[in-house]
Formats: sequence, structure tokens, C-alpha cells
Amino acid sequence: MDGKKVVVLLEEGFEDLEYWVTVMRLREEGAEVVTVGSSLDPVYGKNALSAQADATAGDVDAAELDGIVIPGGWAPDKLRRYPEIIELVRGVHERGKTVGIICHGGLVAISAKIVAGVSATGSLGIKDDLENAGATWVDKPAFREGNLVWGRVVPDIPAFCRELVEALAE
Repeated sequence: MDGKKVVVLLEEGFEDLEYWVTVMRLREEGAEVVTVGSSLDPVYGKNALSAQADATAGDVDAAELDGIVIPGGWAPDKLRRYPEIIELVRGVHERGKTVGIICHGGLVAISAKIVAGVSATGSLGIKDDLENAGATWVDKPAFREGNLVWGRVVPDIPAFCRELVEALAE
């Protein structure tokens, strides 16, 4: 994945393992990982690990990306409130680039209006939200449909990362 550029979204309350394991796995494969948040201030995950964004959404051009990842936790409910985050996710999706979504990350995908008519998974806590947005719920650890890569929850991170790496490598 040398030469691939992937954004991983970050906000206060991110799911620590879904963020850090995914970032490390993508870097291990040789991808350039850029963390994007609503600000450049340090934030803390649900389990108190810290992270800091490299850029804000306004600093990144969807046309220059090969993919974007939306980790879960409480962060997606905050991220979906920023129009520039939603536009970035939608822009990557509209270009047919990889969009990785795990756990509660589906909340951002719902706000970006990219889930209608597709199969989706994530935390059981957002099943109704996904279905109400027009997605079909699938209870699987991880899978890919088109350019969307879905992961269910923390124990499914290995399966999610395998699907994500495979999609980005193509």
C-alpha cells in the first residue's frame, strides 16, 4: 500500500482500539495515515488513550485520498455534527474510494447519506439507525459491499482490518 493515503477520523470519545489498531495496521502496510479531527487539540478515547489530529477536514482534499476510516466509540456522534467532516466522507465515497466503518462509525455514514440501499453492520446500538436510514442490517464481523468496508465491534477488529487492507490494496 505504498503511496496510498488514508484518513482516519478522530474526536473526543473515540474507541481506542478501533482507532489505534487500524492506524497501526495501515501504517504497517505502508499507507500514509492522516488523522483528521474537528480540531488539532489532543483528545481522549473511551479508555483514556490520547491521540491528536494531524489536520482538520478543511485541510484535506477528498480527491487526494485513497480511503477514509470512521472508528467507533462516542466520537461518531460528535463528528457527524461537523459539515466539513460529512462532506469529506461523502466526497471520498462519491469518488468510489474505500470508506471503512466500524462500530458506531455508521452514525457518520448515515449523516453523509451513504447507507441507503446497502448492507451494513456495526454496534447493535445503531442497528435501528442504520435500518431507518435505508440500510439492511447484517450481523457479521466484517464484510465489504462496493467501496464500503464494514466492521461490527472491537472483537472484530482483525476481520475489519483484513477487509480494509484488501479493499485499499485493490
